[in-house]
Amino acid sequence: MQLRGRTLALRQTRLEPLDAVHREGLRRAVDTDPDIWTLYPFPMAGEHFAPFWEGLLSKRALGYALPFAVLLESHVVGITCYLRINAAWRSVDIGSTYYQPDVRGGVVNPTAKLLLLDHAFSSGARRVQFRVDALNARSRAAVAKLGAVEEGTIRREKPTWTGRIQDTVVFSILKDEWPDLRERLSGRIGANA
Repeated sequence: MQLRGRTLALRQTRLEPLDAVHREGLRRAVDTDPDIWTLYPFPMAGEHFAPFWEGLLSKRALGYALPFAVLLESHVVGITCYLRINAAWRSVDIGSTYYQPDVRGGVVNPTAKLLLLDHAFSSGARRVQFRVDALNARSRAAVAKLGAVEEGTIRREKPTWTGRIQDTVVFSILKDEWPDLRERLSGRIGANA
């Protein structure tokens, strides 16, 4: 698996490898919804933004993450990442995704996921997985709507920044499942465009 950071685009949605030019746009996007952060294992907003940003860039430098700024037209509306990149196992996670409230439920998330999944599988991935906090009903529904298979729950997996211990629901899509799911997802995006 040779997963590389490069710009991925479809219609008005662009995923650009995270860079300094995205910093202030992403800061504005994550600050639009202060109440959501209790559902995340780590905060991105307010005074937490700088440590989040630096930590993510460190993870990228070490090869643990490949973050993308999510743009709608030319505006940063969120972030998404490849995580747990394992070239030997040909496996990768998609996660640490956030979208500002006004683009949730529209075409941005399915388009971003189509781009990321297509890139991962065309780069040699056999498996793409999603790990979602069991309390995050919106994210769980979005991943299930992609056609990912819910594999189970890792109970009391990890502490979150609030001290709550997270149960994590694991979903996956396998390479041989992707062609049918891609067609279905493309149709869904076309209907929302």
